[in-house]
Amino acid sequence: MSLSPAPLILWEGPVLLVHSQQELKRCSMAHNCLQCIKYLMFVFNLLFWLGGCGILGVGIWLAVTQGNFATLSSSFPSLSAANLLIVTGTFIMIIGFVGCIGAIKENKCLLLSFFIMLLIIFLLELTVVILFFAYTDKIDKYAQRDLKKGLHLYGTDGNIGLTNAWSIIQTDFRCCGVSNYTDWFEVYNTTRVPDSCCLEFSENCGLHSPGTWWKAPCYETVKVWLQENLLAVGIFGLCTAMVQILGLTFAMTMYCQVVKADTYCA
Repeated sequence: MSLSPAPLILWEGPVLLVHSQQELKRCSMAHNCLQCIKYLMFVFNLLFWLGGCGILGVGIWLAVTQGNFATLSSSFPSLSAANLLIVTGTFIMIIGFVGCIGAIKENKCLLLSFFIMLLIIFLLELTVVILFFAYTDKIDKYAQRDLKKGLHLYGTDGNIGLTNAWSIIQTDFRCCGVSNYTDWFEVYNTTRVPDSCCLEFSENCGLHSPGTWWKAPCYETVKVWLQENLLAVGIFGLCTAMVQILGLTFAMTMYCQVVKADTYCA
């Protein structure tokens, strides 16, 4: 009876050794996967961060050289191309930085923060797109009304951005006014349009007869141009969504690998 525990002792050794080898193998596999995803995510976020730097740089350049370029809205005077680029670039830089540090340090908190921030932005973008298509008619009416209000700021002090934006749009798209060239009559209180509305530009040509002005409404002209380039807009939106989904996938995969590595190698 005293010899009965001996076989148990003999068998425990090999079982523990096999189990230990399996654990080491799992730990090694988890570590290798983690290293691969780690550097892929670091490169991805480094490019993400550099893209944010580029966007921020363009925004600052526009703000310094062009003032509030493309500020067409009187209700939202801060909604200029320069400000949008600066805000967008800053957000991308912050998110890219968090992702880079989270990847290189294998920090679960930073990886999860990166995932949550990117997910919130993705959901907000998706919500904006859905609301835009759901309320297209109301947005159209509001935009035209707001743009017509903005015409009254044309050429006034402190509104160089709005003035430049309207001049460029009317010249490049060969249009005049928001819905009609007569929109400018209310601004000037006379039969007059800006010189950028003229078929052939010359000083004070906006005082001439309507036969020398562009007749196409700018709002509809720009809208038609966007519809004609809808494929390019769609491809840009799809690429943006794919980059964000790729970032979310990298972040969650690496987070899971860090957790797995901590579990097997603890």
